[in-house]
Amino acid sequence: MSAIALRNVQKRFGNVDALRGIDLEVDSGEVFGFLGPNGAGKSTTIDILLHYTHPSSGSVEVLDHDVTANPVAVRNRTGILPEGFAAFETMTGRQHVEYAIESNAADDDPDVLLERVGLEGVGDRLARDYSKGMTQRLALAMALVGEPDLLILDEPSTGLDPHGVRRMREIVRAERDRGATVFFSSHILEQVEAVADRVGILRGGELVAVDTIDGLRGAVDADAELTVDIAEDPTALAPEIDSLEGVSSVIKRDGELVVACTNEAKLSVLDEIRAAGGTVRNFTTGEASLEDLFVSYTEGAR
Repeated sequence: MSAIALRNVQKRFGNVDALRGIDLEVDSGEVFGFLGPNGAGKSTTIDILLHYTHPSSGSVEVLDHDVTANPVAVRNRTGILPEGFAAFETMTGRQHVEYAIESNAADDDPDVLLERVGLEGVGDRLARDYSKGMTQRLALAMALVGEPDLLILDEPSTGLDPHGVRRMREIVRAERDRGATVFFSSHILEQVEAVADRVGILRGGELVAVDTIDGLRGAVDADAELTVDIAEDPTALAPEIDSLEGVSSVIKRDGELVVACTNEAKLSVLDEIRAAGGTVRNFTTGEASLEDLFVSYTEGAR
């Protein structure tokens, strides 16, 4: 079952095509990362999902409701953490959460929500005095009110320290385990990679990829990284390695060679080092990161 379904969604602002025929389905109960460079159309898509703006054409269904025809039904089941959330000047943190509870006709305990996001003990302080990270935690607490079926999080890690980022990841996973769908946009690709079941990548208003991260790796045949610790000076070995088939780059770093290559080329790299008289003391391998894949899809020819 789909929690979000966009079919041939287009959005034009004057002569600018912000979205160019987006087709996307997000399954119920999954964590979906929504990625793209600045100006790709991420914010426009989120605004359409929340009925902040209308699509120029196409259809949008969220939680089995047409967003244009029945936006209230969607809002009642959706928790929202907007980008750039600003607290009310005269309200405490607890009052913000109480306001969200009353607005959603929910029965949550505000102190439980504040504790869940790491704001225990500061609920009575004016939210205008919160740090940026604390304000972001407060916005998340408000989004969690009423156990929504869908969470839309726009840049949820903004301003968070490492402890806050870890707590954010834990909450996202817990919400998914509860059965909620989490749709979030972020520029911090490590966080997306840590929690997303699937990702979608926008480029120039077009959806250029939707898949699991492993699926994206396979689709682009992305290079892996092989780091080789060599007993000798690796400088003389680098040109030999760089000329091998399947190797795209070689970097010398503190007695190591960092080689970007296909999985099939890894053994050839090690064999060439030994054949050239090098002594391999240790080596590690890693797969292409989501950042590598993101660059491939947004800057490459795909």
